Amino acid sequence: MKMIKRLTSALLAAAVAVSMAAASGITAHAEEICLTGAAPAKVSGLTATARSTSVTLKWKKVSGAGGYKIYRCESSTGKWKGIKNIKSGSTVKFNSNGLKKNTAYKFRVKAYKKSGEKTVVGKPAGVSVRTKKSMTPAAENGRLRVKGANIYNAYGAKFQIRGMSTHGIMWEKYDDILSASSLKVLRDDWGVNTIRIAMYTEEWGGYTTDPEYARQAKVKVINGVENAKKLGMYVIIDWHVLKDKDPNKHADQAVAFFSEMSRRYKGYNNVLYEICNEPNGGVGWSSIKPYAEKVTRAIRANDKKGIIIVGTGTWSQDIHEPLKDRLSDKNTVYTLHFYAGTHTDWLRDRFKDCYSKGLPILVSEFGTCDASGNGGFNSAQTKTWLTLLDQKKVGYCNWSASDKNETASAFRTGTDLSKIRSGTSQLTQSGKLIRSWYRKHK
Repeated sequence: MKMIKRLTSALLAAAVAVSMAAASGITAHAEEICLTGAAPAKVSGLTATARSTSVTLKWKKVSGAGGYKIYRCESSTGKWKGIKNIKSGSTVKFNSNGLKKNTAYKFRVKAYKKSGEKTVVGKPAGVSVRTKKSMTPAAENGRLRVKGANIYNAYGAKFQIRGMSTHGIMWEKYDDILSASSLKVLRDDWGVNTIRIAMYTEEWGGYTTDPEYARQAKVKVINGVENAKKLGMYVIIDWHVLKDKDPNKHADQAVAFFSEMSRRYKGYNNVLYEICNEPNGGVGWSSIKPYAEKVTRAIRANDKKGIIIVGTGTWSQDIHEPLKDRLSDKNTVYTLHFYAGTHTDWLRDRFKDCYSKGLPILVSEFGTCDASGNGGFNSAQTKTWLTLLDQKKVGYCNWSASDKNETASAFRTGTDLSKIRSGTSQLTQSGKLIRSWYRKHK
């Protein structure tokens, strides 16, 4: 009888514990209600570092723990939710993503271990934190990396580049958009997180055409990178192959250029390297890949972590070619370019197939018109493309943040690109669409 009473009392205590947990809003886990076994020590040193939409938790390792259980409570609901079980006892860090800005949260961490077939859980350690109202893109997301078919931020969440590309920085005053004041408008009013600096290689004034042009181009690139860094924006340095068709034509100059850029920016967390914009003229992946390997080696000799963006054949439409012959560098994405009036379902189908097979893709350039840059504005096809890319969390950069007299330009002819204004008064049809989309889809 005494044995039965002891067992009954124990079961009653367990039931009361479950009831109390439910009353307090905590989801009760049966494996945590244990009748035997010594619990691991309480977690100590728990801290929380807040960003706008994520929080990083850190704590000290608990000796003998088999893992940790993590819970989150949002102040507005008052309900606790189990969000992660980390099995490794040596892991003492967790990133909670997808949070609301300027919102108070509470977190609890419990160490646990196995005792026979049961799980024994220690006492919870708690911490309170409020996410920030706003942060710059680079401060919020840190250094980017490629994982699977997507780009991720430093805290384990998928990151989508939403960028604007300059026109050729050596022509007219198209580099004026790289002023700090104009980049700030793109960042704060448009929601742009990335600026792409298009440095043509062989066209008039191009980098490879004259040593003085090369010097001037580097000055403009450096100015743009530094202004982007001050504003916490990501920046793509674009070796804009077009007229030269085959990137191998100026491979030695590309190697020298990216060697210099990667030495300069190896400590920056916001720089990406686009090593050949649009190979064309019948140049396929079998020719592009050796070039990419050569330039990649030059970059990796200095910068081990920066993302490398590699163009594909037929003006960066042949993304299917690298599928079975990828580069060995794991922090590389492959380029897809589209112009809404020309590249429709057939190229979207190719994109979906490559993405489903794990190819990491970045749309480093797209336009709202046909491939000439000056054909009919096509809002419907542009939105179809951007909706698809948003569904897959694949990033994109619009061509172009310039005032050139063509359909693809975001700004009306005669706009002072060094001092663009918030709002839509200076914008073309294309600019209005892109600004609206970016603002609604942050």
